[in-house]
Amino acid sequence: MRNKVILVVVDGLGWQAGHDGMGYLQGLCEAGLASLHQLRCELPSLSRPLYECILTGTPPIASGVVHNDVVRLSTQQSIFNLARAAGLRTAAAAYHWISELYNRAPYDAVRDRLTDDESLPIQHGLFYHLDHYPDDHLYIDGELLRRRHDPDFLLIHPMGVDDAGHRFGGDSMEYRNAARYHDKLLSQYLPQWLAEDYQVLVTSDHGMNADHSHGGVLPEERLVPLYLLGSRFCHDSTARVRQVELCGLMANLLGIAHSKPDNHAVLRQPD
Repeated sequence: MRNKVILVVVDGLGWQAGHDGMGYLQGLCEAGLASLHQLRCELPSLSRPLYECILTGTPPIASGVVHNDVVRLSTQQSIFNLARAAGLRTAAAAYHWISELYNRAPYDAVRDRLTDDESLPIQHGLFYHLDHYPDDHLYIDGELLRRRHDPDFLLIHPMGVDDAGHRFGGDSMEYRNAARYHDKLLSQYLPQWLAEDYQVLVTSDHGMNADHSHGGVLPEERLVPLYLLGSRFCHDSTARVRQVELCGLMANLLGIAHSKPDNHAVLRQPD
C-alpha cells in the first residue's frame, strides 16, 4: 500500500516540552487519532548528525556526520533517494543543512534557497539559513510546496524551538512557549493533511539542556517525542520506536522496497 507522508522535525524539541505543551496533539491521542512515543536520539545529540540519522536510518558514528561542521553530501541512501528511485515526488521546507546533505554542498543561497530541479533528490525545496526564520513562515512554505507540487514525501523542518532553547535554555518559559506555539501551528494544518489521508510523523532531532545547548547524554538532550498520525498507524503508544527506524518506517508507508531498519509494531495490520 502506498501513502503520502509528511515528516515534521521540530528542531530541538525535547520530550518534556513536546509532551506537556502540545495540547492539540495530545487531544488527538486521547481521541485515538494519534499516538505519542518517546525516542532516545542517537549520539552525539547534535543537529546535522541527527538529520542524517532520521533521514537515512544510519547513526552518526556509522554515517561519519559526527558534528555540525561536516559540510558535504551524505554518503548514505536517504528517504529522498529511495523516493526518487521509486519515481515519487519529493519536497522540503527546511534549514539549509538539509540541502547540503542531500542536494548540493556547500549551500549557495542564491542558487539553492528556492529549488525546483527534477534531477535532485529533493526536487522542490524552500530552504532557509537564519535560525530565527519565523516558524509560521516555514509552515506556509511547506504548505505551498504541498499544494503546488503534490509531493509523495514532504519534510517540514522549523527551527524556532531550538533557537529559543539556545537563547533562553531548555528549562525556560520561552522554550516551553515555543513548543506550545508549534502545537497551535500544527492545529492549523493537520486537519487538512489528515482529511487527505497523509501519514504524518512529528518528531525532533534532539532536546535541550539548561545550559542552552545539547550534544551529550543527559535525558533532556536525548529524549524526544514522536507523534504518529494517520490511518496507517495503530496508535498503540506502548510500541517502542528507535530513531534509526524512522527512515524505514516512512519507506514502508511510501510503499518502497528497502533494507533500512524499520518498525511494523506501530502500523495497523491488514484485516
